[in-house]
Amino acid sequence: MPLKLGILLSGSGRTLENLYERIEAGSLDAEVALVIGSKESAYGLVRAQKRGTPTGVLNPKDFEDNSAFSGAVTEALKEHGVELVILAGFLFFYEVPGEFENKVVNIHPGLIPSFCGKGFYGHHVHEAVINYGVKVSGCTVHYADATAYDHGPVILQKTVPVYAEDTPDELAARVFDAEMEALPEAIQLIAEGRVRVKGRIVHISED
Repeated sequence: MPLKLGILLSGSGRTLENLYERIEAGSLDAEVALVIGSKESAYGLVRAQKRGTPTGVLNPKDFEDNSAFSGAVTEALKEHGVELVILAGFLFFYEVPGEFENKVVNIHPGLIPSFCGKGFYGHHVHEAVINYGVKVSGCTVHYADATAYDHGPVILQKTVPVYAEDTPDELAARVFDAEMEALPEAIQLIAEGRVRVKGRIVHISED
């Protein structure tokens, strides 16, 4: 049976679209069971609705605190039988409950543990990378947890070069191409039952 995904997003949904295309091409053994947006204007919701995927909007501002918001997200995911949660450009902190431990995956546009944590998202990451002068950047797929942003065990990483003349937009495009490969790869490994977590170390078995 395909792995049932729940997608949390805040923006255009390009990552979601990539997952749909991989599923339709037969290279990703999963189905999108639910898409939750943090605001009604998130275009990713439109992408999901066009494919008939159930959608919902849960705005953190509508809840008394982050725990209440996270609880509402968890209940919605459970109602739709979600087996793996994907944070696809989700700009708010989801407090992962114990029952979803190692079942929530995030894609970060940098090489954790560098240039990560609160405030490091989108172009903020790429600007920091360029300003620091590092020669390699990339993306990290990792399990999210209830501790902090970008904190959980790393599943896989892909690197890209950083050139002296790069603009944030140019680096962002290069990293995003890597993200489009890394996230489906990680999800497929999980769908195949090849991923095991021991402490902070993620073990990936051979075929």
